[in-house]
Amino acid sequence: MRIETMAALSQGAEVAPWAYESAKLGPFDCLIGVHATGICYSDIHMIDNDWMMSRYPLVPGHEVVGEIAEVGSQVTHVKPGDRVGVGWQAGSCLLCGDCLKGNENLCNQSKWLIVEGYGGFASHLVVDSRFCFLLPSNLSSETAGPLLCGGTTVYSALRCAGMTSGQEIGVIGLGGLGHLAVQFAHKLGNSVTVFTTTAEKVEVAPRFGAHRAILVKNGQPTKKPDLPLDILISTIAHHLEWDSFLNLLASDGTLTFVGVPNDPMSVPLNTLLFKRRRIMASPIGGRATIQDMLGVADRLGIHPMVETFPLAEANTAIGKLRANTIRYRAVLLPT
Repeated sequence: MRIETMAALSQGAEVAPWAYESAKLGPFDCLIGVHATGICYSDIHMIDNDWMMSRYPLVPGHEVVGEIAEVGSQVTHVKPGDRVGVGWQAGSCLLCGDCLKGNENLCNQSKWLIVEGYGGFASHLVVDSRFCFLLPSNLSSETAGPLLCGGTTVYSALRCAGMTSGQEIGVIGLGGLGHLAVQFAHKLGNSVTVFTTTAEKVEVAPRFGAHRAILVKNGQPTKKPDLPLDILISTIAHHLEWDSFLNLLASDGTLTFVGVPNDPMSVPLNTLLFKRRRIMASPIGGRATIQDMLGVADRLGIHPMVETFPLAEANTAIGKLRANTIRYRAVLLPT
C-alpha cells in the first residue's frame, strides 16, 4: 500500500510530505495504522545524522501508538483491531545469549526502527510484530508513545542499577526523561531528589512526585540531600562536575547515565573506592522490561506530560524540541 509520511529528505532538513510503497508483509510483520507518535531527541539526532547512520529519505518517529490493520502469516499474539505501541527497537537475532536472557536491547544484531526502515511520522507503519506491545487500557494513545522509548529507558536504567522501594533516588534533570524517572521512582515507593539548573523546575518537581529539589550551579549541587543516595540517574546530555555528584552516593551507591555528554568523563578512583560506588550507563530496555514498565505505568498511573501537534505541524514541534521549550514530551497526532 502507499504510505503517506513526513520525511527529512536530506541531512538536517525540515520534514516534508513524502510517500512510499510498503513491501508485502513478512511472516512475523504487522501493518499498524498510526494514532500518535512521540518525538524524542533521538529523532533529531537521526535527522541531523549525528550518529553517522542515517539514510534519506528519513521518516522519524520511534514512539508509535496505533491499531493493527494487518498481520503476517505467523503472527498469533496480536490481531487486527488491537492497540499496540512500538519503540526504538525493531528487531534482534532472538538467539544469542543476550536475547535469550531477555536483553534483546543488547543484541549485537539489533535493528533500530528508523535506522533500518521508516518510522511513525506516517499514516501507517510496518514492523516486526514481536517488537510491538499491547497497550493497557488506562494508557491513552497520546501519552503511551513516550513510554515506549523515554519511559523504558529510565525504568530499565533504574531497575538495572538496583532500584526497588524504600530507597533514596536522585534524578539529574527534569526534562522529557527526568520527569518520567521521578514518577517511576516515586510511585514505586522511593524518596526522590531532583537536581536541576532551572529555578522554575525546582518549584515544579514536587508535582511529579519529587520530595525535594536542589539547584545546580557551576556544574555542582548547591547543597546535599539529607540522606545519601542509593541511586543517582543522569538524564542530561551535558557535562557536570561528576565528582561532586558521586560524593552524594551512599556506600554501594550507583551513578547511572541515560543522557550521554560528548565530553569524556574523568573522576578520581578514590571517590569510588572508599565507598564501593559504581558508575554505569544504560540504553533502552528489552521486551520483558518494556512489558513490565507498561504494567507499572498502568497500575500506578504514570503518564508523561505532553504537548500535542498535528502531524502537518511536525516542524513546529521539532523546533520547540530543539529550543528545549517542550514541557515535557511532544506528540504528533494524525492531521
